[in-house]
Amino acid sequence: MKLKIPPALVFLFFGVLMYLLAEFLPVGYFDFFGRKYLIIALLVLSVVFGVGALFHFFGSKTTIDPMLPSKASNLVTTGLYRFSRNPMYLALLLVLLAWGIWLGNAFNTLVAAGFVGYMNRYQIIPEEEALTKLFGREYVQYCVKVRRWF
Repeated sequence: MKLKIPPALVFLFFGVLMYLLAEFLPVGYFDFFGRKYLIIALLVLSVVFGVGALFHFFGSKTTIDPMLPSKASNLVTTGLYRFSRNPMYLALLLVLLAWGIWLGNAFNTLVAAGFVGYMNRYQIIPEEEALTKLFGREYVQYCVKVRRWF
């Protein structure tokens, strides 16, 4: 398995990177009416996706450990998983977007895009390979029906 860094650490790394960018890059600052409301909306959506996804996993009695997808005992395809194959990672992305808006530096959108790229390449693709081996055709059909992020 190619998974080496836990997603929570990747998330924290990108969050720190966003802070450093906002703190030390002298350009890119923005502000707009409703900024706080957008931040709150993104955080609420993040909680809904993150907690909802965890409930689906616990309800299906399968592992939530992102480092060991081969230990999954059930393929979860209901609830939020009808719309996103990775609602937990989507929740992390929404928090990063809220953080970037809070920091008020437009270049943080590039850092958030970097998070998506990193997660696709080094976390999600290896997970998908493990789940394909574990669940076979059922997982492949699920991937055809449901998008990776949203």
